[in-house]
Formats: sequence, C-alpha cells, structure tokens
Amino acid sequence: MQQRSEHATGLPILVVEDEEAIMRGLCDVLAFRGYAPSAAERGDLGLERALDGEPEPALVVLDVMLPGLSGFDVCERLRAAKPWLPILMLTARGSEEDVLRGFRSGADDYVTKPFSVSELIARVEALLRRSGASGDEASRASSGNAPALPFPFGAWQIDPGQRTAERSGQRVALTTRDLEILECFVREKGRIVSRRLLLAEIWGYPDPERVETRSVDMHIAKLRKKLGPDDGASIETIRGEGYRYRG
Repeated sequence: MQQRSEHATGLPILVVEDEEAIMRGLCDVLAFRGYAPSAAERGDLGLERALDGEPEPALVVLDVMLPGLSGFDVCERLRAAKPWLPILMLTARGSEEDVLRGFRSGADDYVTKPFSVSELIARVEALLRRSGASGDEASRASSGNAPALPFPFGAWQIDPGQRTAERSGQRVALTTRDLEILECFVREKGRIVSRRLLLAEIWGYPDPERVETRSVDMHIAKLRKKLGPDDGASIETIRGEGYRYRG
C-alpha cells in the first residue's frame, strides 16, 4: 500500500497528459504524497499554465504525445523561458529515441510507460531536491551525493569513507567527485544520465544548459582509467546526450 509522505510539501506540480485515466491517477498519487497537482490535457494549455499560471509550478510532468503542441515542443519552449524549471517527461516503453529527443529538448529526467508509482515519486523527489525546491532537509541529507556505506561497482568495492576502490587486493584512491559520479551511475543503472544532470547535481552549476565545458567528459575519462578497461568500459557514452552505466 502506498504510504503517505511524512513531509507533505504542498509544492505545485503541473501534469500535462491527455489520457484522462493516467492524468487523474498521477494527480491523485501526487496529492496523496502531499503535493499540489494541477493538470492540462493539451500541450499548448500546459505551456501556457507553466509559463503564466498561478501558482508557478515547481516541476512539470510532461507527456510526449499531446494534442495542440507536442511534449518536445513544450519542453523546448519551457527550457528557453525557465531554464531552472525541472521537467520530467513520460515516454513510450522502450523508446530510446523519445528519451534522447527529450534530453535534446531540455528534459531533466524521464519515466517510461507503464511506470510504477514508486518510480514516479522517486524521480519527482530527486528532481525537486536537485532544483532546491524541496525544503525537506531530512530527505536531502539522506540522499546526499556520496553514500555512507560501501557499494559495488562492477568488480570493484567502493568505500566512500576511505575514498577508495578495491578489487583482488588492488586499491585506487578516489576523489569526492569520483565517488559522487559512481554513486549517480549506480543509482541510475541502465538509464541515460545527461551531462546536464551531472553538471547540476555533481558540479553544482545552477544553470547547466548554458554551460559550455568538457569537464564532465574529461573527468569520466580519468575515472575510466582508474577502473581499468573492463569496468571503465561499463560506463557507456551516449553520443550527444551523456552516459549510461550498464552494470
């Protein structure tokens, strides 16, 4: 049974979805979790409410296939007008093309249909934490970038406390940023992690889509060398988009 959030935020979330059953279900789940959802059934109406509606949404849940204006078009226009606004796109199951196009349009993250309630809420809460909209200090502290406990990454055992990676008696030193990147990849295993997300979450850029830097690529290249050819290669480059940890 879905548990009510202990930290009801009341944050406004706009759901742009033309399938009534999905739209109502999303709004019900978000309301139960303590958010204040509103909905639009057309892309053009969703764009209007995201730009000029009151209260201003803290996050937009945006379907791809919409009447009036496609989700991609809505995303591009929202990103241009409000670069700080978190956008979570809903894509067709298994459609990597939609995912890649969504990132190019400016989406911060995605959930594929059909999705579980727990996955949707996890994505919403993560985006709100990254944007700073969530005032939940306990949640933010519990999801800090560097995990407190050791965790596996391929054949390596990562120890955040010692800032090391170890396997078969071999040990290499890791920087704080190395640890944050590895934890992010483990958390997002099998999913595309955009450079925008890494720049915002790990490098701390407040406006990453306007940043021109090769810092992410250079740092991950160094991290691959530390991990060696096998485990380093498990961090797959998605050309023009970001990275994916295959595990």
